[in-house]
Amino acid sequence: MTDETPRRHSAFIDLAPLRESPAFARLWIGTAVSAIGSQLTLVAIGLQVYDITESTFAVALVSGFALVPMIVFGIYAGLLNDYFNRRTVLIVSSTISWLCSVALAILAWLHIDVVWPLFVLAVIGAVTASTSATTRFAIIPRLLPARLLPAGSALGGISFGLALTVGPALAGVLVAVGGFGLTYTVDVVLFLAGFLGIVSLPGLRPEGQTTRPGWASLKAGWDFLRVAPNIRASFLVDIIAMTFGRPNVLFPAVGALVIGGGSITVGVLVATGAIGVVLSSLFSGRVTHYRWHGRAIGWSIAVYGLFVAGMGAVFGVMSTGWFGTVGEDISQANIPALVVAALMSVGMGASDNVSSIFRMTMLQSAAPDDMRGRIQGVFTVVVTGGPRLGELFMGGLAALTTLWFPPLLGGVAIIVLIAVVLRVQRSFREYDALDPKR
Repeated sequence: MTDETPRRHSAFIDLAPLRESPAFARLWIGTAVSAIGSQLTLVAIGLQVYDITESTFAVALVSGFALVPMIVFGIYAGLLNDYFNRRTVLIVSSTISWLCSVALAILAWLHIDVVWPLFVLAVIGAVTASTSATTRFAIIPRLLPARLLPAGSALGGISFGLALTVGPALAGVLVAVGGFGLTYTVDVVLFLAGFLGIVSLPGLRPEGQTTRPGWASLKAGWDFLRVAPNIRASFLVDIIAMTFGRPNVLFPAVGALVIGGGSITVGVLVATGAIGVVLSSLFSGRVTHYRWHGRAIGWSIAVYGLFVAGMGAVFGVMSTGWFGTVGEDISQANIPALVVAALMSVGMGASDNVSSIFRMTMLQSAAPDDMRGRIQGVFTVVVTGGPRLGELFMGGLAALTTLWFPPLLGGVAIIVLIAVVLRVQRSFREYDALDPKR
């Protein structure tokens, strides 16, 4: 991690983490493959719940029931990771997740069309997946030197983006061709790849002073955050971006009333966001060598706000009715408007991923090893709760005004608020990866 001139680095993603750390390479490959299966199952559960109930509200409850347990156990997982062997925590949480997939497959093959077991298994799977994600975050700085952490985060962006694009698409095909039993069984098989990277890890007990999980451990984590202004600022800017920049909740109405195209338009706008994540990671070679991480986070989130506002502008232009009427069939959609909105979605995904690369690196390098689990626990609350706040903001304001106004206002708010944070929080603005300070 240096501040050398960009021409000395390739524009393509830095694969040094895979070459220099076989343990990281195995963990990354296993996580990438199993994540596709996890997304596959997430979509399949929603489809199966709708197939049984014919209720979109019931589908919404799949994630709604899991929200509070994910937050609670995300924090508790941080306490576990700062006391126990992290390899053991990861094996246990991954095993429980895998058994949930096995149970879903068995229920589907036996044609037990009852909805409550799906809710229960979805909640347990979400909780254990959150625990596994928290554990991986705490493990990676032990597998990679500090200079390779940004490149490691970029590789994580590729696996995440591929999972978001391949998983849902594969779920749709498998459910249509072979039914829910086959779909869940594919996840069971893909999940096994994740164990290959986990079981080969060395023992990874926390370094430094450890505290048994409980109130004292939680309080120690809170006391650490009180004297860690840069880490707090990284949480704050992420909350700003997620609260004012989540227009996804508007996509169904946009597909029906504004751009047209119905569910195809919704799929395009969601998928192009994931494509932006993958592309920004593929061409992150020079980005990951930039040392001023606070500025990089601020600038990339400001760009994210610009794309959010741009999407709102597209919706606004289409809402005027100047371009004729639209319908839910893709043949009745305004294709040029859909293309422009999709480009805005690509930009949102790409800029958010760049911000994530630097935020993850800051958290991993500025926090001591015996505190990383608890810091990631707080981060879990941010990334879990932030999008829900964003959906409330966008959906609530759209109900009171129009579909185009919330993203336009939200994008402008992001740009203004990020500028204020960078102006006020000088240590965050001047954060140097060569001298990481919490």
